[in-house]
Amino acid sequence: MSTGIEMINARVREESGWVGTLRAEMGRVIVGQKYLIDRLLLGLLANGHLLLEGVPGLAKTLSVKTLAAAIHTGFQRIQFTPDLLPADLIGTQIYSPKDGTFSTRKGPVFTNILLADEINRAPAKVQSALLEAMQERQVTIGGETHPLPEPFLVLATQNPIEQEGTYPLPEAQVDRFLLKIRITYPSRDEERQILEAMAVTARTFDTRPVAEPAAILRAQQVVNEIYMDEKIKDYILNIVGATRDPAAFNLPLKEYIRYGGSPRATIYLALAARTQAFLQGRGYVTPQDVKTVAPDVLRHRLIVSYEAEAEELTADDLLQRMLNELPVP
Repeated sequence: MSTGIEMINARVREESGWVGTLRAEMGRVIVGQKYLIDRLLLGLLANGHLLLEGVPGLAKTLSVKTLAAAIHTGFQRIQFTPDLLPADLIGTQIYSPKDGTFSTRKGPVFTNILLADEINRAPAKVQSALLEAMQERQVTIGGETHPLPEPFLVLATQNPIEQEGTYPLPEAQVDRFLLKIRITYPSRDEERQILEAMAVTARTFDTRPVAEPAAILRAQQVVNEIYMDEKIKDYILNIVGATRDPAAFNLPLKEYIRYGGSPRATIYLALAARTQAFLQGRGYVTPQDVKTVAPDVLRHRLIVSYEAEAEELTADDLLQRMLNELPVP
């Protein structure tokens, strides 16, 4: 077994050389926000969609644009608005009176990295159109199915405080996001750096492409090979199981939970833990890898009850109690 792990460790070292370069290139533009940059890289390597939530001005959009610019790949940004139509997103068929035929005009979803800015401002029919692209990585236009390019990532942003003109995202769509990332304010020192760098009338960002899609796809294959012990798998099952039936794990939290994580939560938690191990340069998963990514994987899948809201308990609060009290292998 140790020989196998050593081989995986070697593969991780071989295929992760570009990760540090990409992180450094993003760090030239994004001051602080190490957590955000790490989670963007995690989503990229895990081939999973990310939902970024934070108040305006925390560099959500800039971070996604910088990531796209640092990769030799396609990028599209869509500003979601209440009057957005599905055709504006996925494309439509155009009729030609001259020869009486239809031709397909593909929409901006046909790219590698799609920035869905303020995703909760679009109505349900637009969200439904995006759902097929996120889950199946394909789009149906006029009865014809078109595959999306690889890699394909939806990086969506939403504002948690301004609710006028917004639509709550359907639970089925929220569950498609690998991670929900909560972005907080920078520290005082980081904000001073931001002030000195950004407080000018015009600022250009000359991000250099430092990673190729082929290298990303190879790294994704290595992530699948990361070793995960049976005890780690049991730990993941226990964490997700505790979100559904906390009493079975001697956790007095049942009254605070309406719905827990689905089997997709289990799959994504294992995948995110493997990717976290890769980013740490290891070919095996540790319990700390699981604990590090668990809040981001589960916070949007744990639906709290009215009792929890009355006591001002959030999904993050409940998850932290579970992680603190569940036995660690």
